[in-house]
Amino acid sequence: MIFDLEALPRKRRYQLLTATITPRPIAWVTTLSASGVPNAAPFSFFNMMGDDPPIIALGFMPRDNDMLKDTAGNIVVTGEFVVNLVTEEQAEAMNATAAEMPSGQNELERADIATVPSVRVAAPRIAGAPVSFECTALQEIWTSPRQLLVIGKVAVAHIDDRFLIEGARHVDTPALRLVARMHGSNWYARQTDLFQMSRPRSDHDSP
Repeated sequence: MIFDLEALPRKRRYQLLTATITPRPIAWVTTLSASGVPNAAPFSFFNMMGDDPPIIALGFMPRDNDMLKDTAGNIVVTGEFVVNLVTEEQAEAMNATAAEMPSGQNELERADIATVPSVRVAAPRIAGAPVSFECTALQEIWTSPRQLLVIGKVAVAHIDDRFLIEGARHVDTPALRLVARMHGSNWYARQTDLFQMSRPRSDHDSP
């Protein structure tokens, strides 16, 4: 079946895209407001987009009242944010910060989530996150009046020593036990069923 996304209502477009583009990594984003109030919220419209410089992208949609979410608003004002990755053990805490709260409220305090200072940006990191990326906003692209794409440069990466192997040359990725978003409103995935394939060699590759 062919779906003309330009002709479909927004809700139906969202359903089709999020049901098929899976699994999506979760960015548990921490920011500070202009007045210094911490904020945390999870976003699955997130991924790496380059390594020279190291670039990540975050997609933001508005609240139901069409107001910008605090995370997006804080990034626009301060130009800084931290992306924390989410383990199975932190899934419930992450989910607690997804609740709709009045603007300006501290989700970290409400959910009793500990933080630690960052080294390059003002926004805190989430304590216990296996990986955190301190980021500065390179560009903010309004793809519509209600939709914002933030391109961020990763300034500092924090990786828990427990997940570094071979003299910190490699990351033990399966040991991170990260969770990802799946389809629907409440489905998540674990990294428990992996397989490996070697990239085919080109006829021009050296033996």
